[in-house]
Amino acid sequence: MSEHRRKPPQGRGRRAAQPSPSSGNGRRYTQPPPGASSSYGPRADARRAAPRGGSGGRRRAAGPAAGAGAAGAGAGMGISGIGGGGRGRGGGMPPGRGGGGRGRYQPPPRKRFIDYPRWNRSGMSRWVPSWKLVLGTFAGFIGAIIGLSGIALAMVQVPDPNKATEQQKNVYYWADGSQMVVAGGGEQNRQIVPLAQIPESMQDAVIAAENETFYDDAGVDPVGIVRAVGRMALGGDTQSGSTITQQYVKNTYLDQSQTITRKLKELFISIKVGAQEEKPDILAGYLNTGYYGRGAYGIQAAAQAYYRVDSKKLNPSQAAFLSATLNGPNLYDPAGGVGSAATPEKNRQRAEARWKWTLDREVQTGRMSKAERAKYQKFPTPKPPKKSTELKGQKGYMVDVANNYITANSETIDDRRLKQGGLRIYTTFDKKKMAQMTRAVEQVRKANIDPEQRDVDKYVQFGGASVKPKDGAIVAMYGGEDATTHFTNNADYTGVQVGSTFKPFVLAAAMRDGKRDPEGPEVQGADARTPVSPKSVYNGDNKVKLREYDGDIWRDKEGKEWRQRNDGNESRGQIDLREAMQYSVNTPYIQLGMDVGVDKVADAALKAGLNEDSFARRTPTFSLGTSAPSAIRMANAYATFASSGMASEPYSVKKVEEDGTNVYEHQPSVKSAFEAKVADNVTDVLKTVVQDGTGSAAKALGRPAAGKTGTTDDNKSAWFSGYTPQLSTAVGMWRVNDKAKVQKFLKMYGVGNQDSIHGASFPAEIWTKYMTGALQGQPVQNFPEPAPIGGRVFGPGASPSQTEPPSESPSQDPSQNPSDQPSQSPSLPSPSETCNNPFGCDDQGQDGGNDQGQDGGNDQGQDNGGNTGGDDGGNDGGNDNGGGLFGGPEGRTRE
Repeated sequence: MSEHRRKPPQGRGRRAAQPSPSSGNGRRYTQPPPGASSSYGPRADARRAAPRGGSGGRRRAAGPAAGAGAAGAGAGMGISGIGGGGRGRGGGMPPGRGGGGRGRYQPPPRKRFIDYPRWNRSGMSRWVPSWKLVLGTFAGFIGAIIGLSGIALAMVQVPDPNKATEQQKNVYYWADGSQMVVAGGGEQNRQIVPLAQIPESMQDAVIAAENETFYDDAGVDPVGIVRAVGRMALGGDTQSGSTITQQYVKNTYLDQSQTITRKLKELFISIKVGAQEEKPDILAGYLNTGYYGRGAYGIQAAAQAYYRVDSKKLNPSQAAFLSATLNGPNLYDPAGGVGSAATPEKNRQRAEARWKWTLDREVQTGRMSKAERAKYQKFPTPKPPKKSTELKGQKGYMVDVANNYITANSETIDDRRLKQGGLRIYTTFDKKKMAQMTRAVEQVRKANIDPEQRDVDKYVQFGGASVKPKDGAIVAMYGGEDATTHFTNNADYTGVQVGSTFKPFVLAAAMRDGKRDPEGPEVQGADARTPVSPKSVYNGDNKVKLREYDGDIWRDKEGKEWRQRNDGNESRGQIDLREAMQYSVNTPYIQLGMDVGVDKVADAALKAGLNEDSFARRTPTFSLGTSAPSAIRMANAYATFASSGMASEPYSVKKVEEDGTNVYEHQPSVKSAFEAKVADNVTDVLKTVVQDGTGSAAKALGRPAAGKTGTTDDNKSAWFSGYTPQLSTAVGMWRVNDKAKVQKFLKMYGVGNQDSIHGASFPAEIWTKYMTGALQGQPVQNFPEPAPIGGRVFGPGASPSQTEPPSESPSQDPSQNPSDQPSQSPSLPSPSETCNNPFGCDDQGQDGGNDQGQDGGNDQGQDNGGNTGGDDGGNDGGNDNGGGLFGGPEGRTRE
């Protein structure tokens, strides 16, 4: 044999491999040559080892047994027999079939009922279903839906509608578990009346406004149901899409929850009711079970609640209004509802617009003639609501606060559910402390306020609240003389500004965030800041020019300067922040607010526990108390300082039970609002106010206490807010005729036979009397010693060379004329010059409103029907968005 004979390929370092006889997947491969000394690797190695030339895609065997051309196979033949040219898809063919080619053999599939993925396809097309599969799947899905719907329709039961007429009372409990009051369940007993006693005008109004095709449709609106379910599934707002039949079903058989399950139940029951009951019976059922507000279920109760007549005596105009209340009584009762969107003014505007639209709609649908419509041009104003006699005194206010809290925080209990009754509501109100607060207010009122002797003593109002630090539980409150005669809860949102009791939030922001230094190095684009200590010095003179934090003179939109006025036009010279708080000097704190940033002040107040809805516009006087938080919110915010910076949300309900099961339970939420050293230093400064400053009347408490007085210009409100480590309380005083058609805050000069009313007078006296009784028997506790904080900074015009270092201890010689009010000069709106009243404004803005609030004063007060001028934001922040302590429903309209 020639030495030049061509040698078989060696695989270049790889093992020349042959596939195994069987791979386990139905494919068969050629056996390796007998006696071959090479080891055979995977199929891929064998394929790579085979040369790509050769006749007809001939494969060459590797190993010693390989002959000339191939081992055990004829020239030009495949390894197993019949040769095969071409590059077929079937690699690894069975013996006898040949198979030169580079593909893989795929055996025929076993028959499958569902050919997916598709056996005879490759790549992406293997995963694309055939039209037969798609059509079959769709048909199966539709069949399943129809079948399941049929089963559900057969299984669903229509409950007894008489159960919907049952009303029970709610039972409210004190914090100790003893029964407080049995109330709720509606002020009117529901009385079912036949359709013959419901005037046709009422029937026409409801049909025209809510379901024009009522007598012709099948009782359900599938498109509306699908739309509502889709929006709920996607987490969007709930929508109506309900016919009168569906509303009747929801009112009678279902709860008011907004869930997909409830919607589906409504659909099936509505179909069944529509098939089983006559249309007149459904309409009568809807009108007899609908909730019209004021605790009235059914048209007969509603006619009595709003117009003091039987339903059959309602005229078309009254009927048009009552049909509007079915769409959401909280938003359409002219007497007002719960939440900032449900004020009497806003509700009346909505009610009049809906009333007019309903009458016009009746004409459009042919249910009223134009001549008949022309008779009703004046809105049929309902009579004032009646209060249940069991809610006299403070009980009505407590029940209102508890109800508002529940509807604002429970996902399943709304106003309608509350009115149905049957709930056990466990509140946070402490029976002993409630009695102490009522007694303290009434003692001061009786000793000093005499409307029969002095006209100026008329319309004096008091409000107060007491909150537990580190918890937020509202343990006591004073809402007014009697909940059945004075309807505004004075402990909750009233629109009354708090004046200088807001200053501690300015100090907290200064110690937390620091004074901006325009000449310092910039850090990530922000001006450098220097933390402020209570030893920092500011100019306490009267009418000091207000400056920007960079030293430029602050000017309003018209380019005018602003000179802040102190109470009594008193000048204090260079003064540190502790002493400025002690005597409530305005000029240092309005400038401090500018140096820190009003936005930082607002944030500190929010962190402490106030709500932004009650804030005034953030102009410079914001730091002096132009905002109007409620007594509850003020007590809660001061409680944050009492608890070394730990803030909690105020709450009035611990849990709600129904049939022995908890349907709501308060979840505690306490979080850090400030570092302990910030809160403790604020407390240390406020202790000075009580010991030797404007709040010295509170020294009579006889235990460590901290607090702040506040009075607004024109003597229209006065406050004292203070606390011990165990309890935080805020007390306010103001004048307003709550029976007047247009209500406004009045001046208090001469009230109680005093020249003027300050926070240091009657409010501090009430606070001290209440706290003495409320804390009786509790151990005396001291506040934590404050850690050092910040540096001694100097405000505009103040420097170390101009003032002696302030004493480490507070001054022992308090001013003979201490100021506790943010008095103003005529360029920015002052707290009492603001129209921050939910009822309207008096002439207070004429002194400074027209030319003072260039940052917003000229166009303020309009939202509340007040005169021009007014606050630089009290109206916008307080009245439009205040909504009370817990907000309550903004108005849950008919689903």
